[in-house]
Amino acid sequence: MTNNRHTTRRQVALRRIGQIGPFLEGSLCSFRRPGCSAPGWHLTFKQKAKTRTVYVPMNLVPEVKKWTRTYHQLKKLIRQVSRQSLALIHRHVANQRAASPTRRSTSKSPRKP
Repeated sequence: MTNNRHTTRRQVALRRIGQIGPFLEGSLCSFRRPGCSAPGWHLTFKQKAKTRTVYVPMNLVPEVKKWTRTYHQLKKLIRQVSRQSLALIHRHVANQRAASPTRRSTSKSPRKP
């Protein structure tokens, strides 16, 4: 495959994916605890099509926040790689059609009697 802008952009995103550290899928949400001034924290995520919630101890909250942020960055990079790969497919198909000797005109001209 030739090196073009889609290939280059995809390679950049793939390199960035390789540099990503620990990640965690889910959302970190605070909640009010009865009788406490400090909030509690839950991690909410999907597992086998069900929403699950896990209590996150206060001393892990900063680290878990970082992991969930990293997960969102990872998802963004995966979308970029997918978009560029799809563009490569479209480009390949267009090039194949343009190079095809049996390519027919899309406009229909009236037949002469």
